[in-house]
Amino acid sequence: MQEFLDVVVGGVKLVNVKARYGWSDKSFSSLLQVVHDMLPEENTLPKSYYQAKKILCPMGMEYQKIHVCPNDCILYRHEFEEISKCPRCGVSRYKVKDDEECSIDENSKKGPPAKVLWYLPIVPRFKHLFASGDDAKDLTWHAIGRNHLDDCPQWRKIDRLFPDFGKEARNLRLGLASDGMNPYDNLSTQHSSWPVLLVIYNFPP
Repeated sequence: MQEFLDVVVGGVKLVNVKARYGWSDKSFSSLLQVVHDMLPEENTLPKSYYQAKKILCPMGMEYQKIHVCPNDCILYRHEFEEISKCPRCGVSRYKVKDDEECSIDENSKKGPPAKVLWYLPIVPRFKHLFASGDDAKDLTWHAIGRNHLDDCPQWRKIDRLFPDFGKEARNLRLGLASDGMNPYDNLSTQHSSWPVLLVIYNFPP
């Protein structure tokens, strides 16, 4: 069990480095292969990014890629999961070349999706936070320690609007922030990213 945990912790650290410096999946797999070959033969380090993701996903670190209408009308999930164009604006779900017809057959799938939402499920991550004794203690510090968060107007508003919510110290108070950016630093490109950040207010400063 300890060996498995060591592999998971090492894998998380390597994946964090990959994300921090923008390594491609191919280059990261090459690095894992080199490091694996340098270690003793019985080592269990994954040899590729695919294998690393297979280890991390059961730990609640998985993500979902959800297709989105280019005009932000709908997410292609639930009742819209199998359709090929937006039922509201009629725009194709997939990228269409200029020389192709704008109208696409309902059952056809041409090319990559026009827009994708990368969703990281939050409930498994919350569970992992409470599974750690230190993190669980930090998440409830406001109920057992000095509560200077009473000075925060958002904190007081939640207590005022939802008094029962505040009685349970383990309930998480979250702040949501989002902003668009051009990752290529080129104003002429149409590509942009809109990260959505979820902040847990329960943690001490």
